[in-house]
Amino acid sequence: MKTEFDIIIIGGGINGAGIARDASGRGYSVALIEMNDLASGTSSWSTKLIHGGLRYMEQFQFRLVREALVEREKLLEIAPYIIRPLKFILPHSPSLRPAWIIQIGLVIYDYIAKRKYLAPSKKIKLNKTKIQNPLKEKFKVGFEYSDCKVEDARLVILNALDAKNRSAVILTNTKVIKTKNENGIWEIVTKSTNKKSSKQIKLKSKVLVNASGPWTDKTISVIDKKRHNQKNIRLIKGSHIVVPKLYNHNKAYIFQHHDGRVIFSIPFEKNFTLIGTTDEPFEGNLSNPKISDKETHYLCEAASTYFKKNISPKEIIWTFSGVRSLFDDGKLDAKDITRDYTIEEKIVNELLYISVFGGKITTYRKLSEEVLKIVDKKFKKNTKSWTAEKSLPGGDFSPLEFNSLLENYKKRFSFIDTGTIERLFSSYGTNLDKILGNKSNIKQLGIDFGKGLYECEVDYLIKNEWALNVSDIIWRRSKLGIILNKDELQRLNNYIISRN
Repeated sequence: MKTEFDIIIIGGGINGAGIARDASGRGYSVALIEMNDLASGTSSWSTKLIHGGLRYMEQFQFRLVREALVEREKLLEIAPYIIRPLKFILPHSPSLRPAWIIQIGLVIYDYIAKRKYLAPSKKIKLNKTKIQNPLKEKFKVGFEYSDCKVEDARLVILNALDAKNRSAVILTNTKVIKTKNENGIWEIVTKSTNKKSSKQIKLKSKVLVNASGPWTDKTISVIDKKRHNQKNIRLIKGSHIVVPKLYNHNKAYIFQHHDGRVIFSIPFEKNFTLIGTTDEPFEGNLSNPKISDKETHYLCEAASTYFKKNISPKEIIWTFSGVRSLFDDGKLDAKDITRDYTIEEKIVNELLYISVFGGKITTYRKLSEEVLKIVDKKFKKNTKSWTAEKSLPGGDFSPLEFNSLLENYKKRFSFIDTGTIERLFSSYGTNLDKILGNKSNIKQLGIDFGKGLYECEVDYLIKNEWALNVSDIIWRRSKLGIILNKDELQRLNNYIISRN
């Protein structure tokens, strides 16, 4: 394996993977180091939206909103199967905000950046829509606007996969334990976090990029001893609950809560509804953040304020929490801290390291371009940005072609049930050909682990997408963990062990 690089990136979330993709595509030699699985932290525990952030307009963060809306269109074009248009219904609650203010805000939201694929906003009468209305009778008027949903963890995987295709080295389950200046070059000592191996590897690099999310401050203390224990970020936990499907249509809801926060209710994995998120200061174990009873009751109460159906903690199928690392701008309330990103460049013993703070999944690509401007300056180059024009693996088609391509796959593989084909195409796009190939009957798919997960897909994930265990497959390469039972999970685990 190659051990000397132009750039080494620490952190395999969306920012690290995005930077790796951009840099490798510009001709830099790149290694990405992730101590666990790709997207195993914050990047897989988001609200799963590519959006401008309607609520940020109230905080007058117009630059952030505009940049995010521009990125929304670009990301929809380069990954049109994991990013899809989603319409939101915002019921009007007169006690919170006047309708005219909301309407003006939505008009600005529509036109602050160009729209090519998404429908404009409009005012609607909630009791006269053609779709089921699950809201309480007192909510008579609302607004409809458009944003996008995303398979967040798969977006990370695809960026890493494209970086790998462009010669980047991707090292998962590998932790940076030491850095030092070795004759004007960064020397990085890494250690495998895989239980089967404690092997150490030494790598060298001209530039270090710290994109380790909630671990950013800890990584800085490893890189820069003078900044040991310095606090640069605020850790904010966002939690979500998943309940059985609350309504039978495919639109999302955005609710204004009495405390000033907004809560989303989003169709999730066909048979469920995702509700979130919270904003809570976090000081616990970064490796295993969990929803608190307070957050659980908060989300149930917020959703029950709007839905006819009362939502209780007993109905929750699944919960997840992610810790966002936001640049500490001195704001007291978690919900008021900027979601904008900050990029810091520092010199230690004449060696450059770059740290990334904050940011949203929507703006990861733009953040990557900003990091590459600093890298170009270091190497005295003037490379061109390219990631907005080149599709991610499997995304070589227009968003407008999604439905017709999906129908073609359904016809071509008619022996596979419709729901499975829909999941596969929404996960892999045209890379689905690499999984199904010329298979012509169900037996050729191999072992059936249950719920549409077959041996050929598992083999593909292990060979091409760094999947090593059951969790990698059922929570980050998919969300099948919600529906697979114990026997099915055991069968999958036995297969992975035998394969290894």
